[in-house]
Amino acid sequence: MKAVVVEAKWDPRPDYPLSDWERETGKAITGSSIWRQPRFSIQEVPDPTPGPDEVVIRVKACGVCGSDLHFYETDPEGYILYPGLVKFPVIPGHEFSGEVVAVGKEVRDLRPGDMVTSEEMLWCGVCMPCRSGFFNHCTNLEELGFTVPGAMAEYVAVKAKYCWKINAIAERYGDVDKAYEAGSLVEPTSVAYNGIFVRAGGFRPGAYVAVFGAGPIGLAAIALSRAAGAGKVIAFDVSAPRREMARRMGADIALDPREVAPSEAVRELTRGEGADLFVEAAGAPTRTLPEMEKALAINGRIVVIGRAAERVPLYLETLQVRRGQIFGSQGHSGDAIFPSVIRMMAAGLIDMTRIITARYPLDRAVEAVERLSRRLDAKITIKPDLREVPQVEPAAATVA
Repeated sequence: MKAVVVEAKWDPRPDYPLSDWERETGKAITGSSIWRQPRFSIQEVPDPTPGPDEVVIRVKACGVCGSDLHFYETDPEGYILYPGLVKFPVIPGHEFSGEVVAVGKEVRDLRPGDMVTSEEMLWCGVCMPCRSGFFNHCTNLEELGFTVPGAMAEYVAVKAKYCWKINAIAERYGDVDKAYEAGSLVEPTSVAYNGIFVRAGGFRPGAYVAVFGAGPIGLAAIALSRAAGAGKVIAFDVSAPRREMARRMGADIALDPREVAPSEAVRELTRGEGADLFVEAAGAPTRTLPEMEKALAINGRIVVIGRAAERVPLYLETLQVRRGQIFGSQGHSGDAIFPSVIRMMAAGLIDMTRIITARYPLDRAVEAVERLSRRLDAKITIKPDLREVPQVEPAAATVA
């Protein structure tokens, strides 16, 4: 089959304390400190076959994530920007949906022809965190598209226990192709859902919400907050097309943080009360969290979803006197997150397909990743069955 393959050079930074586990497994806990000189290419690789508890899925839609872009982009020394767990070479792609075409002998609840999406966090289910319900923090974690072959390919093999049917979404749209596009957006939307409603505990209807970063996770946070009854949703992003998309997805106002002081804007827009919930989806915590701290409402919460290998200066006195809280959030598994997002899509409460601004066939996937580096698009989707489609400039696509 045809697939995107990412390769890189294993070259730990001189000051990085390489662990025995990393040496033995070839996996980097902090990818940005080990892998250099990434190379993306389209290759022919063997078709996957299902293990006893696996299904093989024919990929219908696969989103290009900021994590994939962080494989592509490098720092001045040539190290990838992705700070998390990764092992190369790997087929990337973890935001996807598709059709089941083969099932293992132990699979009971899926069959060929089923429309599904899948979790990316491949938790083991037997370690202490998993047995305690903390699936996103599995000590034996594998990650689809990071440590095992992902979905920027014609086919992908996944254990059935990670898959969720999206038939209800297809019924909602009445369009199989659009349902697959929506299904590919369940994973990033679930990341935002986990951060807002599971980790940070959600908010009461009428709350003020401010979202920093209007990429796919931030846009999902905006849509979810609007659907959950936020009294006002304020968005910040440096990209004009993304600000327009933020408004389209439910933000009352979207501002350029380079042109305003975000903390002052939040205080003004909330009549001095501050935001009840801040969402860090920009991956720029050294710039965003100090602004959040200055405009935190009493009992306000900050949830950090964006990834960045940075330490952040904070004045803890603010958290104490304003009863503030900060929550770190990773992943999307457990807590009925995937089925809840699927139900919201099926109910028409959120329509995440609106954030797709470009579609590419698989043989142009590397071009799609390069395009994402321009940071004008909201979501670029790779569709292996697509032969060719005219591309629309992001600025035009966002106001369609």
